Amino acid sequence: MSRPTIGDQAPSFQAQDQNGQIRTLKEFKGRKLVLYFYPKDDTPGCTAEACDLRDHHDRFLQAGYSILGVSADSPASHTKFRTKYNLPFDLLADQDHSVHEAYATWVEKSMYGRKYMGTDRVTFVIDEQGKVEEVITKVDTKNHSAQILG
Repeated sequence: MSRPTIGDQAPSFQAQDQNGQIRTLKEFKGRKLVLYFYPKDDTPGCTAEACDLRDHHDRFLQAGYSILGVSADSPASHTKFRTKYNLPFDLLADQDHSVHEAYATWVEKSMYGRKYMGTDRVTFVIDEQGKVEEVITKVDTKNHSAQILG
């Protein structure tokens, strides 16, 4: 499956959030959505990214955006991560990688010569009609809000 690009209809999804609630793309119809994929809860880059989004959350709300983070971590892991860093947005537990695969963010990675499957850090900005407005592949974890809001 290829990664959605600007102008594409965003792939629909269904996944549990940290509270075990099923979340879907449809519930965001009429609102803008920042759907960001990140590798792992409570790791340095992922924490920097989440905290930057948290610190600018009011600006996102004023601009009409909702934010959803997506990783392959469990709902329990997401709950601890959200609580520890006081994150005001929901995190999807994509343990079966179905959302990752729909957005082509479950990819082969390599570390120290070892190949493995993992999350490609990518953010999709989806407009009110459910179309991809922006795809950010070179995420600056410490300044990600500025990449989205300008």
